[in-house]
Amino acid sequence: MTINPLSEKGRPIEQQVSAWPKVNVTPYNKREIHPYTRSRIILMNGIEVEAVIFKHQAARHTSDLDIKRVIALSRHIEQQQQKMINWLVPHDETSLEVTIGYEQVAVDLTAYLARTEPDPNVKAALDFALLEDFDHLYRYANLMEMTEGRQAEANVRELTEIMPGRPTALEHRHPMDLIRMPYDNKTANILTKLHVLTIISGEQQTMNLYMNIGNRAESPLARGLYLEIGQVEEQHVSHYESLADPTTSWFEMLLLHEYNECYMYYSCMETETDPRFKDMWRRHLEDEITHLHIAAELMKKHEKRDPADILPSQFPELTVFQSNRDYVRQILGTQIDLTSHKTDFMPVQELPEDALYPSFQKTVNREGAFSQQVIEEHIGRFGADYRHEIEGPHPDRRLRTREKVAMPV
Repeated sequence: MTINPLSEKGRPIEQQVSAWPKVNVTPYNKREIHPYTRSRIILMNGIEVEAVIFKHQAARHTSDLDIKRVIALSRHIEQQQQKMINWLVPHDETSLEVTIGYEQVAVDLTAYLARTEPDPNVKAALDFALLEDFDHLYRYANLMEMTEGRQAEANVRELTEIMPGRPTALEHRHPMDLIRMPYDNKTANILTKLHVLTIISGEQQTMNLYMNIGNRAESPLARGLYLEIGQVEEQHVSHYESLADPTTSWFEMLLLHEYNECYMYYSCMETETDPRFKDMWRRHLEDEITHLHIAAELMKKHEKRDPADILPSQFPELTVFQSNRDYVRQILGTQIDLTSHKTDFMPVQELPEDALYPSFQKTVNREGAFSQQVIEEHIGRFGADYRHEIEGPHPDRRLRTREKVAMPV
């Protein structure tokens, strides 16, 4: 059994503002933290950043000063929560280590959402981008061994494999081919709505990270890899945000954001193994339950709608971090060749003559791709690429070679 946050009592919002020392938390020990505790921290940081950005946008779209004030109060707490979560990252965790963590989140979160997603269209979108984030992990892991002399398996452990996905160089598509058909807000399963909002938050946070730390890398090759993959993260945000029904009202979007925060904090609390972080997730859940009640009252007042008619009587299946090696291998073995044409996914070999993909590829890759150069340089230095293959050889025979850059076409 789970809970219904609409029926729970949260912490009064006037008690949620904290003094600075409480917000300035003690960072985790990067050598001791479990990879999935790190994953929860990364994801919930992204969830809170999305909450803040959304509430700023909502405030800019109303002239009602009372609504602005209510949103500003809960937004302050979202910012406070975001600081407490993000400040857990220690100073000695390098940008590449943080990046490896982000890509492990992208792989295992996306895979789990796809496995549990009831909407075939949304599942297809998740599967499609999964192979791209999986490849990003491989490229950054090779860069880490070259520049820091460390292997990424120490960060991801036995939970996530590292090997080529859909090669990053082949992921670049015309922006007009990134838009998907949205779900129908009136008929969509609540799990679909939560999944879409969660994956938007995660991918948006990864996009933001690379926008801000990519230029901190020392070598031109590393800077180039961050900018190339950063552009793909922009594609992923466009890809995922287009799945959400754009006709949803502002008050319902606010309600859904607060509900998703409750749902995700509850998911984290239920699956966390470290007592310190479990307690943080619990306290933030209590805060978010109050925020949900505030959003519910705004909907009742301004739209005359009952949130209980929109939200389920208890949380749906929880979103958890767990190893997805078998599922990732299944998708690797069947979808490497896919690209997108308008709203459809199809093998590159079946693209129509008017497809935008080939000319866009020629434009961006005409002088080579940094994502390919990283592997070439690693092979030149070590004799083979870096991989962390736990379950055996790559499921796609074309990508099994390690002594040269593997490409499926």
